[in-house]
Amino acid sequence: MGRYTFNLPDIGEGIAEAEIVAWHVKVGDRIAEDDKIADVMTDKATVEMESPVSGVVVSVAGAEGDMLAIGAPLVVIETDGEGGVEAEAEAVSIPESSTPFVSSEVETPGAPLVMVSEPEPAAEPQRVSTSLDTNGGGRKEVKVLASPAVRARAAELGIDLAQVKPAEDGRVRHADLDAFLSYNGAYRAGAKPRADEAIKVIGLRRRIAENMAASKRSIPHFSYVEECDVTALETMRAQLNAMPGDRPKLTMLPLLIAAICRTLPDYPMLNARYDDEANVVTRFGAVHLGMATQTDGGLMVPVIRDAQDKNLWQIAREIVRLAGAARSGTATSAELSGSTLTVTSLGPLGGVATTPVINRPEVAIIGPNRIVERPMFVPDGMGGERIEKRKLMNISISCDHRVVDGWDAASFVQALKRLIETPVALLTD
Repeated sequence: MGRYTFNLPDIGEGIAEAEIVAWHVKVGDRIAEDDKIADVMTDKATVEMESPVSGVVVSVAGAEGDMLAIGAPLVVIETDGEGGVEAEAEAVSIPESSTPFVSSEVETPGAPLVMVSEPEPAAEPQRVSTSLDTNGGGRKEVKVLASPAVRARAAELGIDLAQVKPAEDGRVRHADLDAFLSYNGAYRAGAKPRADEAIKVIGLRRRIAENMAASKRSIPHFSYVEECDVTALETMRAQLNAMPGDRPKLTMLPLLIAAICRTLPDYPMLNARYDDEANVVTRFGAVHLGMATQTDGGLMVPVIRDAQDKNLWQIAREIVRLAGAARSGTATSAELSGSTLTVTSLGPLGGVATTPVINRPEVAIIGPNRIVERPMFVPDGMGGERIEKRKLMNISISCDHRVVDGWDAASFVQALKRLIETPVALLTD
């Protein structure tokens, strides 16, 4: 028998420490060679750690959310054979004051954060025939007369029928439930009480929190919103999707990205990064477009490289491929870094307008919003106007006011609007 100490390996150039985001083993578990031990997150990616030996886990290095230095013991395993590296069978302590190493190159989402949904606790059995005995301090049986439909509705609302006073003949009716609801603000349709819950912020969610705070703390944001008529763009999209051939279906996003790439050469101050420590703004010739993507762990920003050189269908394929890689956790560090401008879209949840947070160290982020149909005055071709139903979409942009002026941002969006409203230009060289 021997003990093998598995130290956290060097998992990236320049990485000093990593965060433990998930344990797959616990003390006392028997594991085989190549079994997963833990997931650790660096500034760039989440990496799975696998056991190089078989044996029983003797100790683990801290809890989820703790930081661990490169080269420090991760787990100690009691092996079945000889020759293991001897180690003390004590849990490795992680100082509470440890802070994560956050590089300015970390790509973080520029969209408003969406809270991770939490599971509802199991509902308690609904009492329909008991009430508080105020004389004895306990509970006594109370016979409640109500139809099955009323009982089902009361259970759905979380109402104890014994607390409802019937208006007539001792039978609780729907009108009695309505009256009870109007006088008892604590009861609301679908609102079931739940226990308070403390959730430790770790892993990707902690990276998002840290970098969003850094972005808002160090960047003076301003936002600008403009309405665009996308009726012709949507018509062209439908026509392109109806064409025969083995091409991916186009959504609005690749069309918008193509329009952005066409517009950016005249506004290089937006396709840039600002190193605020060196006071240097780098304006990029190529457009490496970040695409804010919602995953189970939070928002990630995979990057469409050289988007300016791709046609609509190539952009559409990259969107699908990169979004899938981000959601499955297979996106590489290179695919999650190096963006020069970010687009963040909530799709049908896009709302009327957004004020997205800049993906630092970039200097701008663009957010298309939901398409709505509204009546508009349009030229009738005879010098007058007529009312016509049109498809409209607001485009939001947030910029770093240290390096982008309001005039520049507004001029860029106006140029983008003109291109979107004359979409045939997207298909020309």
